[in-house]
Amino acid sequence: MTTVDRAAPPASRPTRPARRRSRRSREWVGYLPYLLPGLIAFTVVILIPFGMNIWYSLHKWKGGAAPLRWYGLGNYTDLLADEQFWTSFRNSIAMILAMVVVPTLIGLLLATTLFDVLGKRFGPRVASVLRATYYLPQILPVAVAGVLWNWILNSQTGAVNVILRELGVANPPNWLGSTDTALPTVMLVLIWIQIGYPVVIFMSALQRVDPELYEAAELDGAGWWHRFRAITIPQIKPETFVITLTCTVAALKVFGPIYVLTRGGPESSTLVPSYYSYLNFFDKSKVGYGAAIANVLTVLIILVAVVIMVLQARSARREEEGR
Repeated sequence: MTTVDRAAPPASRPTRPARRRSRRSREWVGYLPYLLPGLIAFTVVILIPFGMNIWYSLHKWKGGAAPLRWYGLGNYTDLLADEQFWTSFRNSIAMILAMVVVPTLIGLLLATTLFDVLGKRFGPRVASVLRATYYLPQILPVAVAGVLWNWILNSQTGAVNVILRELGVANPPNWLGSTDTALPTVMLVLIWIQIGYPVVIFMSALQRVDPELYEAAELDGAGWWHRFRAITIPQIKPETFVITLTCTVAALKVFGPIYVLTRGGPESSTLVPSYYSYLNFFDKSKVGYGAAIANVLTVLIILVAVVIMVLQARSARREEEGR
């Protein structure tokens, strides 16, 4: 009886999706040395402190060696009945107006004037010097700016009130010490600080706009305003979203100018959430309550950032579909 040798089946080769997955895994291993320092820093600087802040917000704690007492969501429910908490968030609307809306509009007009008028008439060097001048308050330390403005706005010896008295005003206002004028005065200081940022961003955005668009519109008889509305604004829309996002986040978490100028006063007229959280953390030794305020502010900032990014994505999608 003869036996028939059967050939062994060939070794199965890995399928194409399996090979693709293995190649991707090798790529991730190659990127790991570059990603690991950033992941470690993100974990240590952001994730761990944020987790600890959430844990503290669920307790009553005076800090230091004082015992932690479980309070659950009590700190968050206490916020709902806290009038100062709601006042601080209402003042955040004024901060958004002073740090986002007004600087963006004025910065756009200034950048267009520097780029389209002064730059063409006097040369780009003059426009660059003026741009740096507008940006100077951004790089000035907050403490220095606060000392400067406290000197200017002092009710007795400040430069503004001295000039007003020379002009015949018998009782000039106490700019930072009155509930009627403190918030508008702080808003003006914030506009002064913030205005250089959109000027710089918009001027860099205008440099990438094709000059042939302006030449064609000018040949068609379009004036400066029509060119600005039909060409400039649509072309710099991505930068407008960037400015809106970054400035809104900065306005919601503003702390330094409030601390230096008014400390939230008088009578909480300039109180903002970040400074109110600071007051509860350190001055009142209500760490859990301050942590709850900080967490609410963090969630609000994340929601606002997501909304702005979604609007930006929709705008970009509509532009692509219209091409």
